[in-house]
Amino acid sequence: MSNRFVEPFVGCECEYREADIVVFGAPFDGTTSYRPGTRFAPKAIRAESFGIETYSPYQDKDLNDFRVCDYGDLELPFGNTDRALTIIQEFEAQIFSDGKTPVMIGGEHLVTLGAVREASKRFDKLHIIHFDAHADLRDTYIGEKLSHATVMRRVCEIVGYNKIYQFGIRSGDREEFEFAANHTVMQKFSFEGLKSAVKQIEDKPVYLSVDLDVLDPSIFMGTGTPEAGGVSFDELLEALFDTAKLNIVGCDINELCPVYDPSGVSTAAACKVVRELLIMLGGG
Repeated sequence: MSNRFVEPFVGCECEYREADIVVFGAPFDGTTSYRPGTRFAPKAIRAESFGIETYSPYQDKDLNDFRVCDYGDLELPFGNTDRALTIIQEFEAQIFSDGKTPVMIGGEHLVTLGAVREASKRFDKLHIIHFDAHADLRDTYIGEKLSHATVMRRVCEIVGYNKIYQFGIRSGDREEFEFAANHTVMQKFSFEGLKSAVKQIEDKPVYLSVDLDVLDPSIFMGTGTPEAGGVSFDELLEALFDTAKLNIVGCDINELCPVYDPSGVSTAAACKVVRELLIMLGGG
């Protein structure tokens, strides 16, 4: 199912059977509507990770202190979106069945749907924390129900209304924002209200989805659909740390498109987000 013959993300050399957290790549960008290339993100993040330390000065913890396995990339078929989502869901099912926490590196944002389909079966009253520039709440996009532009609408149909908390949103059509007003909890432009949301959710199970284009494209240009505005890297880390109090049962990091930032800065930023998230989950 996956390619284990890869150089793992730094600090994630633990064997699967011994791991508490399992990282895997979902290199899929089959519904990308603007600039393709997110399928190359998992490989790029692994390669660039050896340019960062395993130690986090933000959390005063080291990734090597935790049992994390990088399982490699899933083999996802080109041109078959349904099958790709099924493969993701099946692998998430294996990880959950083995008592481990899945961390998926996309790929485009639609990969989240496969993960949430399985998480919702495993955890009653699943809630979603969603960081993104885009609402992703269209019912269809160019006639398609399955798209990176519709992923949160499909997720909403699974988990129910007002269980998706969206932050940093600064793009979408009018209908998406009208839908959000009645069906999700949306904070436009920033992470304001996140601490309050954490208190409201309390100990309920949470799936965390981080679309890296929530970041200001002046510091994160390597993404397929850049949107002017956005949060700073430090604001994103602070928001992630605010979610540490939650019962996070799974998460993903997606929408790095490394080919659009030949400097490698966007990939390096993505690596630090992955490192901080893994350490946060490991210390929970």
